[in-house]
Order: sequence, then C-alpha cells, then structure tokens
Amino acid sequence: MDAATVTALGVLGSAAVAGVAAMYGSRIAGRTQREGGVIGGYDNLTQRLVSERDKAEADQAKAEANVQMLELEVARLRLLVTQLGGHP
Repeated sequence: MDAATVTALGVLGSAAVAGVAAMYGSRIAGRTQREGGVIGGYDNLTQRLVSERDKAEADQAKAEANVQMLELEVARLRLLVTQLGGHP
C-alpha cells in the first residue's frame, strides 16, 4: 500500500468515527434538553403546590379564628338570654 491509500483509509475511518461521535453527541444533547425541561416543569409544579399549600393554611387559620369569634358571640348571647330570664 502506498501512502495515498493509507491516508485515504485514515480519512475514511476518521470521518466514520466523527459521524458516530456527532450522532451520539446529538442524542445526548437532546436527552439533556428534555431532562432539563422535565426538571424545570417539576420545579414549577413544586412552587405552585407550595404556594397553594401556604394559601390553604392561611385560609384555614382565618376560618379557625372566625369559629372562635362565633363561639364567643354565642356564649355572650346565651349569657344575655339568661340575664333576661330566658332559657338558652
């Protein structure tokens, strides 16, 4: 084999290796991009869920405060009824 043939075979071999490497690199880049999108989606979902949980806890605390206020009002009205001679 002369030097030109060896060089040509070397070029063909390196082109094949470069093609395989480019295809493999493209697949990895696509997978990385998809996984990054999924992680971003999970992060967004987690933030929304935490926000909704915090709002629900605040609403629950407000409702419990209202219940306590209404119980005090009922107790006050029962006392008034009793003071006026009625039966609660």
